[in-house]
Amino acid sequence: MSSQNTRTTRYSTRNTKNRSNVKQSSTRRNNEEGGRDRSNSNSSGEENDIKPGRIRYNLRKRSLDSSENGEAGDQKDAQMSKRRKSSSRSVAPYLKGNAVGARYIQEELPDEVLLKILSYLLEFDLCRVACVCKRFRTIANDTELWKKLYQEVFEYDFPLLHPEPRVFKFLHPQVYCDYDNPWKESFRQLVIIIICYLFIDTNVAIIGAASGNVIDHVIIERESESTVMFVEGAKDAYLGYVTLRFSPDITSSVPHHKHYALEVTDHCSPVIDSCRIKSTSVVGAAVCVSGTGADPFIKHCKIKDCENVGLYVTDYAQGTYEDNEISGNALAGIWVKNHANPIMRRNHIHHGRDVGIFTFDNGLGYFESNDIHNNRIAGFEVKAGANPTVVRCEIHHGQTGGVYVHENGRGQFIENKIHSNNFAGVWITSNSDPTIRKNDIYNGHQGGVYIFGEGRGLIEHNNIYGNALAGIQIRTNSHPIVRHNKIHHGQHGGIYVHEKGQGLIEENEVYANTLAGVWITTGSTPVLRRNRIHSGKQVGVYFYDNGHGVLENNDIFNHLYSGVQIRTGSNPIIRKNKIWGGQNGGILVYNSGLGLIENNEIFDNAMAGVWIKTDSNPILRQNKIYDGRDGGICIFNGGKGILEENDIFRNAQAGVLISTNSHPSLRRNRIFDGNAAGIEITNNATATLEGNKIFNNKFGGLCLASGVHPKQKDNIITGNHNMVHRAVSTGQCLYKISSYTSFPMHDFYRCRTCNTTERNAICVNCIKTCHASHDVEFIRHDRFFCDCGAGTLNNQCQLQGEPTQDTDTLYDSAAPMETHTLRVN
Repeated sequence: MSSQNTRTTRYSTRNTKNRSNVKQSSTRRNNEEGGRDRSNSNSSGEENDIKPGRIRYNLRKRSLDSSENGEAGDQKDAQMSKRRKSSSRSVAPYLKGNAVGARYIQEELPDEVLLKILSYLLEFDLCRVACVCKRFRTIANDTELWKKLYQEVFEYDFPLLHPEPRVFKFLHPQVYCDYDNPWKESFRQLVIIIICYLFIDTNVAIIGAASGNVIDHVIIERESESTVMFVEGAKDAYLGYVTLRFSPDITSSVPHHKHYALEVTDHCSPVIDSCRIKSTSVVGAAVCVSGTGADPFIKHCKIKDCENVGLYVTDYAQGTYEDNEISGNALAGIWVKNHANPIMRRNHIHHGRDVGIFTFDNGLGYFESNDIHNNRIAGFEVKAGANPTVVRCEIHHGQTGGVYVHENGRGQFIENKIHSNNFAGVWITSNSDPTIRKNDIYNGHQGGVYIFGEGRGLIEHNNIYGNALAGIQIRTNSHPIVRHNKIHHGQHGGIYVHEKGQGLIEENEVYANTLAGVWITTGSTPVLRRNRIHSGKQVGVYFYDNGHGVLENNDIFNHLYSGVQIRTGSNPIIRKNKIWGGQNGGILVYNSGLGLIENNEIFDNAMAGVWIKTDSNPILRQNKIYDGRDGGICIFNGGKGILEENDIFRNAQAGVLISTNSHPSLRRNRIFDGNAAGIEITNNATATLEGNKIFNNKFGGLCLASGVHPKQKDNIITGNHNMVHRAVSTGQCLYKISSYTSFPMHDFYRCRTCNTTERNAICVNCIKTCHASHDVEFIRHDRFFCDCGAGTLNNQCQLQGEPTQDTDTLYDSAAPMETHTLRVN
């Protein structure tokens, strides 16, 4: 519809509305005023008394009656005479035949009457009337007249100015501005067109205007093709404050998959501001931006409840998209595809029935400070070579995962908050290789970061905590780089590597997790370097079921179980680590565990520094095992192993304890400064001892129980204190040198008279003194503490002081706690 037709329609509507208010001037009044003009023509002699700066346009002020003031009447007559003379020269030729009427309308009609007449005109007619004469121009530019007209048309309370392309601002009329009449200037800057659809190829500015919420009343809708299309030439176009709808007939056989509510094509960059956009088509999208040079600025829009994709950016398109709400759409809230590279900031993308943002087929994009939540699938999905940058977004409460990168996807996810998702916070799979950096990933209903199906990726400087499953899970030949992360306070383990998972895991801090700090199992071979793994509620690093890998230069400390556990065929390399403060020992190898353990520092553990048991066969080489609160190395229950060139010193119990059918090989070790024996072999165990140096130990160098015959070659056993033999020779109870926490090796007996059993050992001096003349029996030469000296028998020991509570402990070091495997995919 043309602008001329538009004005005609508006004029007709307003004329009809106001026709009843129009009052005709009577012929009598016209004649009287005409007579007064003629009588006043004789008073032209006083025309020179008129002040040159006087303004005759006094709106809404009536002239004084001539009868009330003769002087004023004379002055007015002089003015009229002057005006008549001057106007006789300026009246247009076509008015000369009717000079009286022309002079009356142009000069003598009262201002308020002329203003009333002009109030019935439209804006373009007012502009034409202003061209008649100076008086008409002054009255036609009246601020109140244009304000009333503006508010009637636009229904805005303030002038809306357009100071530069694609920028609109409301201006309070009392605020200083560069325009004498801001209401009229607003009309000049705005263009109003009434249409059913738009094809825009110029720099037109289109803005909706209505009472109340504008976009509820200004609606552009189409059923067959794209409702609004911007094409080349619309570089600085503007569209704002309207509702756009594409509502195709779903029963129609005409395809409409390439039609949209809003379409922006090649080489144009319009501004789309504060619009509501919706498409009920089950294919395509509500908004499509496509083609080289397509670079719109879409802001403050709502793209809601569409039966397809909300916003679709493709084919090298770009654009800036800020402060939009995209929600409730049947498919993805946003698609970015085929080298498109938009910038999206502060958008609210939520409650979609599919993924929140989907970048695929080499899509790009920069996404900053968006709030993405409560979508049915992932909050952000990256697929098929897409490479977006996602910065400072919040991705949360997804019904599946937070971020899903698959099928060779890439992307940079930096400083985001990813939390409270039903599945993993981040999924990486099928050869994808994203960068996950400086994010907070927390409170997931499953894991934090889940890498599987040959996934890769750089996972660094993230804070991963409070997740229901593992903080990071690596499986099925995946090989990420995981470094500089904090992984803590998980309800499961910290890092879980399984099903042939790999990965370089370095310089992370893993702490305060409910299960193991790191789990490695089922053929996995990660490399862990320079990590701090501490304060866990179970094991620090746990290898089981053929878990392998390299554990190098890590600090592993203060766990409620062992620092490291190796079991069931696992064969890791454990090198140059510091392992201390474990409440259940330093390293536990059991159930056929293997492993190369070399150049580690293992110290200050509550139980043995290293346990080897149940058919395990590790290699321990060049380790320093010291200051343990129990033994240095304990080998039990058929344990084997090769111990070479280790320094084992300053431990509370035996430097090396070998028991219960175990048979290790010890070569070139130094075992010294222990608070008990250097090496003790007991309970049908044996060993191969070659080239070891055993010295300066409290109870003796090499202590062998009855029936033990190890193979010995080139060992140097010297300078040990042999306090057991010294105590026996001086008549002391052996409990005096051991208490109930240590087990010196010597002859021990039972007393039939006191009805003791083999579990109640009595040292030889107590037999001689406390149980003299009793029926006694020699049991064997072995490790024990004296129950008589401990005061646990009926008769008080005569060689010892106050009794001590009996632990009723077999004479081996206390057994370690073993971790029970919990399988969680």
